Amino acid sequence: METARDFAGALLRPLTFMGLQTRKVLLTPLMHPARPFRVSNHNRSSRRGVTASSLQELLSKTLDALVIASRVVTLVLEEDGTVVDTEEFFQMLGDNTHFMVLEKGQKWTPAGTYIPAPQKPKRSGIARVTFDLYKLNPKDVIGCLNVKATMYEMYSVSYDIRCTGLKALLRSLLRFLSHTAQVTGQCLIYMGTYMLRMLADTEEQAVPGVRPRRGLTSG
Repeated sequence: METARDFAGALLRPLTFMGLQTRKVLLTPLMHPARPFRVSNHNRSSRRGVTASSLQELLSKTLDALVIASRVVTLVLEEDGTVVDTEEFFQMLGDNTHFMVLEKGQKWTPAGTYIPAPQKPKRSGIARVTFDLYKLNPKDVIGCLNVKATMYEMYSVSYDIRCTGLKALLRSLLRFLSHTAQVTGQCLIYMGTYMLRMLADTEEQAVPGVRPRRGLTSG
């Protein structure tokens, strides 16, 4: 009896081991090779190529390639908008299948019918001009002027007018006016003296025969 039991155990051991190995192989999921796919965003303005072996890997690589921050997206076929949400359907699709990623609130549209959002027309020219007066020295009577013009194209141009040269010019102008006033005053004095002399000579020439009268004497 013991011999038969040992013999039966020796036969059952290999069979049990083979059954465990067969079950392990059958239950282990098959690893699919990576395949190439094309992906794009909802308006087809950004297109990328990725390789993936599963639907989850494709979603992860697509979000990274298209720089999409949202993790709640819908994957559809680009040609007709069919939703791809199961691994079995994904594995049935061929290589180089074109997918589209839709975020919340976005809808699939056929190629060539997407209407972009209207953009505001760009405005050109000067939007604002500001003037800023300041002094380099508190004792300065005339300060400096800063003119700043802001354009619609989001940049500004400024020009700084320093009045140090203007003060020197004003000082020279006052000096010139003072000198001119002195010369004018001297000219007026000279002309007044000359005219007085002319008038005196004219009066003397008007009565040339007038002589002083002599007194009468009685004999």
